[in-house]
Amino acid sequence: MTDVAQEVLEVGAPRYPVLNSFMRCRERNSAIKGPLGSGKTFGVIQRILIQMTEQPANANGCRPTRWLAVRNTYPDLFGTTIKDFMAVFGEYGYFKGSTVEPPTFHAAFGLPDGTFVESETVFLALDRDDAVRKIRGYQLTGVWYNEMKELVKPVIDMLDARHGRYPTPIDGGVECGWHGTVGDTNAPDEDHWYYRMAEEVRPEGWAFYNQPPGVLRGEKEGEYLPNPDAENISNLPAGYYTNLVRGKAEDWIHVNVLNEYGFTIDGKPVHPEYTDSVHCSKEIIEPLPGVALTVGADFGRTPAATVWQFDDSMGRWLGLDEFCTEDMSAAIFGPELKLFLDRNYPGFAVQGFGDPAGDSSGQTVESTPIQLLNAAGIPMVAAPSNIQVLRRAAMAGPMRRNCMDGKPAFLISPKMKVTRKGLMGGFCYRRLKIANDDRYTDQPDKNIYSHPCESGEYALLGGGEGKAALRRPDSYRRKRTRKTAIM
Repeated sequence: MTDVAQEVLEVGAPRYPVLNSFMRCRERNSAIKGPLGSGKTFGVIQRILIQMTEQPANANGCRPTRWLAVRNTYPDLFGTTIKDFMAVFGEYGYFKGSTVEPPTFHAAFGLPDGTFVESETVFLALDRDDAVRKIRGYQLTGVWYNEMKELVKPVIDMLDARHGRYPTPIDGGVECGWHGTVGDTNAPDEDHWYYRMAEEVRPEGWAFYNQPPGVLRGEKEGEYLPNPDAENISNLPAGYYTNLVRGKAEDWIHVNVLNEYGFTIDGKPVHPEYTDSVHCSKEIIEPLPGVALTVGADFGRTPAATVWQFDDSMGRWLGLDEFCTEDMSAAIFGPELKLFLDRNYPGFAVQGFGDPAGDSSGQTVESTPIQLLNAAGIPMVAAPSNIQVLRRAAMAGPMRRNCMDGKPAFLISPKMKVTRKGLMGGFCYRRLKIANDDRYTDQPDKNIYSHPCESGEYALLGGGEGKAALRRPDSYRRKRTRKTAIM
């Protein structure tokens, strides 16, 4: 068994007050937000190492703990999270994993007081269908949320119930000492759950740490100066942050270097035709009296719906509203969506178009998502096609067209916050990490932005834009082919 060097257990350097305060924190839940290169991820990993040594020892001198490290995708997990973890833990254990089980690091090392640590850290990504199911079965000491801005709140809530369950006097031979969660993140958007928790709600038992920005704004527009209070500078190349801002978009700098809440695009937008200043109304769009609502729905673990109207007098699609959820079954989604429509659009006729995959029953459930929506009182059928090129064109077509008043044939309300950010680039093809080459994934990333955007595609496709996409623009005529019902 390897003895861990005493100096490894020292908590950072005095000149990095925020990072060190976070590493000393022992609240039930704590998170640190910082710019790129600020050392926050390594701070979390070193803190995990330290807290392994703080667990009370059993009668045999063993300090047992079990950790879960969570990331949104396996490429990120293997490409970043595990590499950073190994840079800290080095020789103090070994990895064990397979194509069936998540990779697991087994730590085993001795301490100067004669006790020894035995700990395992399971690395789990959430881009596999059974990931959430596996979460429910873990008995843990602590959880590490790596890049919290990429994780949905229901996962955070569920994992908060899994720590403090190992070790026990029966399993491990000693009671659990500290237990809780630690997390790191770059700045998320102001609509994100992290922002609400850190800046508005501030729940008891949560501690949030905010590192200094990498640069400071200068007096001139677009001027950025080195920040003498930036953390982890001694471990970065000379001029790291001032070089980093060169040639970058303002929104990227705000989030990744200034450590400010905001929205940034890191991929190829699925709908490059969308221009926010053109296609998003400055005012909330009120529904047109007597015009049927067209509701699009996308299913899965994070179902979403969007509400549209077609203005026949102008030939324009109007995006009125959105209904976005997290970790909700179709059985609950249907009644909740019905309630949302009844409250906000009483008396309007409705026609609905959903993901055609939602018209297929699973192996364990007889009713399909579309059948469940119909049972809830929402008239819903499968969209005419699930061919991506066709449904993308169904939304791109009206974005490219202008109506007789000179304005675009596609206009959404600012109420549609998630859809709007998805169209701005949150719904995107992820950039592949290939040197000297801008290449992207063949399929868009599934995230909080993809579901409402795809629901809009199904709505417009079912509402007539599918046929328009296959015709010449000057021959466009919308045909109503579905029956409507009064809500």
